[in-house]
Amino acid sequence: MDLQEAKNLVAELCAGLYTQGHVSGTGGGISIKVGDQIVMAPSGVQKERMKGEDMFVLDAGSGDIIETPPAKPAPHKPPKLSECSPLFMSAYELRGAGAVLHGHSLNAMLATMLYEDEFTVTNIEMIKGIAGHGFYDNLTIPIIENTARECELTDRLRAAIKEYPRATAVLVRRHGVYVWGDNWIQAKTQFECYEYLFEAAVRMHALGIDASKPPVDARKKRRVEHAPKYVVLDIEGTVAPISFVSETLFPYARARLVEYFTNGWGTAEVEKDIEMLREYAREQGSPFPEADESSKSDIIKACVSICEADMDQDKKSTPLKSVQGNIWTAGFAKGELKAPLFDDVPSAIVDWYRHGTKVYIYSSGSRKAQRDLFSHTTVGDLTPYLQGFFDTSSGAKIEEASYKNIALSLGATSPSDILFATDNINEAIAADKAGWNVIVTDRPGNQPITDCKFKMVKDLSSIA
Repeated sequence: MDLQEAKNLVAELCAGLYTQGHVSGTGGGISIKVGDQIVMAPSGVQKERMKGEDMFVLDAGSGDIIETPPAKPAPHKPPKLSECSPLFMSAYELRGAGAVLHGHSLNAMLATMLYEDEFTVTNIEMIKGIAGHGFYDNLTIPIIENTARECELTDRLRAAIKEYPRATAVLVRRHGVYVWGDNWIQAKTQFECYEYLFEAAVRMHALGIDASKPPVDARKKRRVEHAPKYVVLDIEGTVAPISFVSETLFPYARARLVEYFTNGWGTAEVEKDIEMLREYAREQGSPFPEADESSKSDIIKACVSICEADMDQDKKSTPLKSVQGNIWTAGFAKGELKAPLFDDVPSAIVDWYRHGTKVYIYSSGSRKAQRDLFSHTTVGDLTPYLQGFFDTSSGAKIEEASYKNIALSLGATSPSDILFATDNINEAIAADKAGWNVIVTDRPGNQPITDCKFKMVKDLSSIA
């Protein structure tokens, strides 16, 4: 896109926003980045009547005006750069935005009056139109307080952008909203999705429905008789493909071991992992550099060597799980990792939740890693539908005692109140010995199971 095309596009988009009630009364505006320049709509003009020739052009680095549009005869006012300019520039600088839109819709304004510091919605289809979010996510947008002049909002908006790294919008109390995207198409799409969500929240509030909470199906408030009281789910091969762990998570952690210990050197998190690895090496009778006698590089080399050796042997040692979990946490937070679930899993978990069934996870991965995984799935955050997580601190998954320990933790009146789903026959046998009901999942990529005495299912929808 060249500069003239961008100018014409800003005029076209502003006219469209005017018809939708976002930039009436000369308010609001749009800016688009083109190379090292930014095309920005002027302030105080009839937005629906603008032409490409009416646009300002700014330097994308400094924000300085490069090109001022020509003045028009009375009653038009002299061209004036929008007071939104420093706010637009904040999104370009802090988020690498390709376009920024600002609107004053009634829905956006009313939405700021329903919430205190954050606008939050969940379980609404249009959430999927916001980058990095899914249907089950809690979409959160910061709300900052308004000021008498728009340019005075800059510090507050910059602080909100930094505090909410997943947000692509900031609401201004009793004012409107700023939305940005990697390019004008994404920014426009998100702007429209946000407007839909603002209106949905306002209308739901009028009906006495809280848009920030997962829905409860009135027809399913009472537990159906056949529904289990507790469901405990395995992860690999049950709710997620085995390949996600072996082909995505493990390589991701392995490739970042040196970076993790080097960049995190001196932090409490990394120091704790180093001490765990040192103690683990002693238990194994292996040498490990002493802290006061060895260089940083020697200690890091030893840590990486132990982790790689355990990964090569598929050992799920406690120190390795801690290191992997911390690396994965950072990856999920950055958006570099998203957990793919089998298609039937989200609806099954939500259905159990709505039936009143309590759903838990039991995996060899740490509880922290489990929470990270379910907080960052490809369909959004499912942790609001889960009651808790169990790992091997409750015992090995192929031991009967482990399942008895979990049953005690759940407070189950009878072990038969618990349904366990796994792809591992040895885990199924152990849970069965503990008195649990068991099903075995037959998923794509799982090892074939023969002579299975347990009910086998290809998806969870048949039992939810």
